[in-house]
Amino acid sequence: MLAIILLALLCASASGNAIQSRSSSYSGEYGGKGGKRFSHSGNQLDGPITAIRVRSNSLYITGIQVRYGTVWSEYVGGKLGDLEEIFLHPGESVIQVSGKYRFFVKQLIIVTDKGRKLTFGEDSGISFNAVPLHPNTVLRFISGRSGAALDAISLHWDVYPSHCSTC
Repeated sequence: MLAIILLALLCASASGNAIQSRSSSYSGEYGGKGGKRFSHSGNQLDGPITAIRVRSNSLYITGIQVRYGTVWSEYVGGKLGDLEEIFLHPGESVIQVSGKYRFFVKQLIIVTDKGRKLTFGEDSGISFNAVPLHPNTVLRFISGRSGAALDAISLHWDVYPSHCSTC
């Protein structure tokens, strides 16, 4: 009988160790229904987010480009408006993205784990606030839809890559 109990405890322990904790989550989609789909899911393999370029005019965000490690993603969106480029500090990560939208993404507010708040676009529309569902996770990549503007954005969260030596 004792052998059966020990065997049951051993099996329970082994199966408990096999359960992996979840770390990825998804927020969105925030914005309108137009535009062509895009995803930076493959870009996250180049490393963590290290810089962001946002183009905006007086009405909405017209486009976005993200640098993963040392490699820039493809620019998505339109060409009109002013371009702003923000570089994250080494080891700095995005932990929250807020903003506003209506038919397009109108504003993005990016908050980092170093306490920086980076604001792009105009303060009008329907508010959203995106944060990861799991502790110790950060923004790993974005997806959404774009055309002449950034129509919609989604945020994808996961753990910071431990393999990144140049970030």
